[in-house]
Amino acid sequence: MTSAGSHLSGVWSQVTELQIVRGHGCRVVDVNGHEYLDFTSGIAAASTGHAHPKVVEAIREQAARIVHAQINVYRHDLLDPLADRLAEITPEGIDTFFFDSSSDTVIEAAVKLAKHATGRRNVVVFDGAFHGRTHYALAMSTSRSIDREGYGPLPAGVLVAPFPDPHASDQEAEVSRALRALDRIFSTQVAPGEVAAIVIEPVIGERGYIPTPQAFISGLAARCAEYGILFIADETQSGFGRTGRMFACEAFDVAPDIICMAKGIASGFPFAALGTRRELDDRWRTGSHSGSSNGNPLGCAAALATISVLTDPGFLDNVRARGDQLIDALRDFQQLDQALLHVRGRGLMVATEFDTPERAQAIVEHCLREHRVILMTAGTRNRTVRWIPPLVVTSDEINEALHAFSAAIRATG
Repeated sequence: MTSAGSHLSGVWSQVTELQIVRGHGCRVVDVNGHEYLDFTSGIAAASTGHAHPKVVEAIREQAARIVHAQINVYRHDLLDPLADRLAEITPEGIDTFFFDSSSDTVIEAAVKLAKHATGRRNVVVFDGAFHGRTHYALAMSTSRSIDREGYGPLPAGVLVAPFPDPHASDQEAEVSRALRALDRIFSTQVAPGEVAAIVIEPVIGERGYIPTPQAFISGLAARCAEYGILFIADETQSGFGRTGRMFACEAFDVAPDIICMAKGIASGFPFAALGTRRELDDRWRTGSHSGSSNGNPLGCAAALATISVLTDPGFLDNVRARGDQLIDALRDFQQLDQALLHVRGRGLMVATEFDTPERAQAIVEHCLREHRVILMTAGTRNRTVRWIPPLVVTSDEINEALHAFSAAIRATG
């Protein structure tokens, strides 16, 4: 909530009322000098932690050379090195990159590219997905009604298909049901030959950190191949090591046509990238899309430094180990209280789902108030506590957060 007399907008919701002045690693420090263990990472953005020395130095060095080099006017010397580095680490076939400044705008760019590349005008997304808050990205998002309320009519050409219910007892049957529903959309609402792209998150984010089933991804990829539909992977939250792989879609035997990257790509610096194949980019009409901050040199410097950290030998091994440590302990906690219904996740993108939103919120508040551990909720019904610490988190810091969480379960039960 914005304080009385403030000139700041009140539109932003707040997880905490903390006023912070600095951060280091997995911790932030408030105006009173109190340290908090931050298990939100700025909503999965601070991949290398707060103020990682390599990232700070890269930004400082670049800022002394040039801060803004508008890409339509002239090119700076970090654009090609970053594109080359991304070509090395992104899924097979991705070799051409467009740079943007946010997850919302890069999703919009991906849809525009898909429309130009295919000559088609419609996209398919999935129930509970969140792709952003700009107008078209919002039309693609159905995780919460509050995000859409009062903003209609939203742009047309977006079809929302069912996503498999993660709580269904027969997952194979549930995946088949969801794929049949998509086929029915193709039969009754839009011909597949008029669909430019299918857009999906490998881990459904704001609905409650739900890993997309392998069989569902495979079924979507098969339909894309059959009908000439482009497969767009929204990795804006799950990419750059968050799931223990550089990209979550690496867990599937599917190569996206377009991949959207943001958040962790530059350790939280506002930067985003779209990756695609050269043959598709060649169909994107020159001059038809751009932005004033595309390819910002500070963002490129931050991204190159971030990638350097994430690709250090053993880094992703530690992410997977810390994720296993966290998930194993959280599943043990299910014995403490039957209200903790589900534990799920990949790497350090983990969810604990409770029976009511009130209980989830009480636990988050207790962790903050009594243990100075910052967690946040997610999910359509807001009853999921999500765990997204910086990827540099240590075993001791995982244990510190787990201690706070177990104490909160007992105190609020």
